[in-house]
Amino acid sequence: MNIVITMRDLFSVSPLIALFLASLIPITVKVLNGNEEQNPAGTLWQGIGGLLAAAILLMTVYILVYDQEMKTAFGGALIMDGKTVAVGILTLLVGCVSLFLMYDNPSTRGEQFSELVFLTLNSIFGMLVLLAANDLIILFVGLEMMSLSLYIMIAISHEQKLSKEAALKYFILGGLASAILLYGISFIFGSAESTSLAVILERTPELIVNSKLYLFGISLAILGFCFKVSIFPFHAWTPDVYQGSPTPHAAFMATAVKAVSFIAFMRLMESKALEGSAALLNVLQWMAVFTMIVGNVGAIMQNNFKRMLAYSSIAHSGYLLVGLITVGLEPVNGALTLGLGAPAAVIFYLIGYSIMSLGAFAIITLFERDEDASISIEDLAGYARKRPVMALSLTVCLLSMAGIPPTLGFFGKFYLFTTAMDQGLVWLALWGMLNSVIAVAYYLRPIVVMYMRDGEAVEAPKALNATRAALIFCALLIVVLGAFSGQLYMLVESALNSGPAAVTAPPSASL
Repeated sequence: MNIVITMRDLFSVSPLIALFLASLIPITVKVLNGNEEQNPAGTLWQGIGGLLAAAILLMTVYILVYDQEMKTAFGGALIMDGKTVAVGILTLLVGCVSLFLMYDNPSTRGEQFSELVFLTLNSIFGMLVLLAANDLIILFVGLEMMSLSLYIMIAISHEQKLSKEAALKYFILGGLASAILLYGISFIFGSAESTSLAVILERTPELIVNSKLYLFGISLAILGFCFKVSIFPFHAWTPDVYQGSPTPHAAFMATAVKAVSFIAFMRLMESKALEGSAALLNVLQWMAVFTMIVGNVGAIMQNNFKRMLAYSSIAHSGYLLVGLITVGLEPVNGALTLGLGAPAAVIFYLIGYSIMSLGAFAIITLFERDEDASISIEDLAGYARKRPVMALSLTVCLLSMAGIPPTLGFFGKFYLFTTAMDQGLVWLALWGMLNSVIAVAYYLRPIVVMYMRDGEAVEAPKALNATRAALIFCALLIVVLGAFSGQLYMLVESALNSGPAAVTAPPSASL
């Protein structure tokens, strides 16, 4: 099929073009400067400028070019729908905060900061491709662009042992996950005779019943994504990689990488393959349950703050898998009992989790005196007395991650589990609620240490104003968005519906 590239197609990828060109600025300046690193502040703002330009262009493309009938570009290979724009803006904003953390962190600020900004922007470039992919080949290309940049980002850390081990583990297991995904795509293509997600979604009801090869292929593709988002039993790499990575990179992986991977996973689940395969549905449900249990129980056993957050990230992947299973069962145009849509609930949860996770990782940077530092929960003893504002901000982030009302995290779990019950997955929602109760134990532990234990709580000696601002910003967002969670949910659902029509406010959504 011949595809004619139009100006509309080129304008649709203008955010990607702007992001890539901006990524070239820091390394070009470094080359022209005799391979000497420029002022890190200048490099930082070059990266921030590129991300903000991409965000503005992304909104412009969505508002001016795409309408309800025509959202695709390049012959349907890319789609600029509500998921692409909503999570794309979230990814770009998370990228901005991550760059501020990289600017302050001893493992990332130094002789290779220009290369690091270049790699970060190109990783986000891959994320935007992954979000907009409406074809399995484009999806795979975006996934690899994102992942390859991440492998190198972790490896060039100034820490010389754990970071190299983390990069190697991430590369090997990430390569394995990509191979499984690609193998699944080959079976899907052989059965559906197309790699277009639109064609695959249309043919799935027939293929899932009549073609064992298609069912095998879609199962492999789902398993490939389970590796990427740390679903049990493919989660074991996560604590080691997070601990060995520089803290800003761990925050970046736990937020932006997780968000875009779950959206790509969601597009696959929208094929409704679960409706035609009871075995696949049952396996995924038990994987979600065990992911929540392993993540929360593992987090309780940790004393290293970063490993605790890594296991917490696994548990949150379990909660989100509940949402994806609901997406796979939810009627496309069917009426919902409680007025809540599963895709909107998943995106709402990703927004909340990204904000509170960034804040939790930011506090680790404040304590890292050098690239070899390892921060334990006990290091926070006495922190509330020395830095009451920072301690309060971390407390807000942790309480939100635990799902304590009226924080943003509480409403995220409320929407997610409500949609699950709406589709008859009551037992799965109950497991999620039980695990949320278990999680309170380890989220309260740092708070107790900060406020009820005597200690020095020695921060890094240098001024980390960017990191402090990021932590305070995240805490304020959690409080404000928690208070207006109903309006935020309505905004997300309106973006997904791609129309100005009013949507029904979810029950008990705002204060």
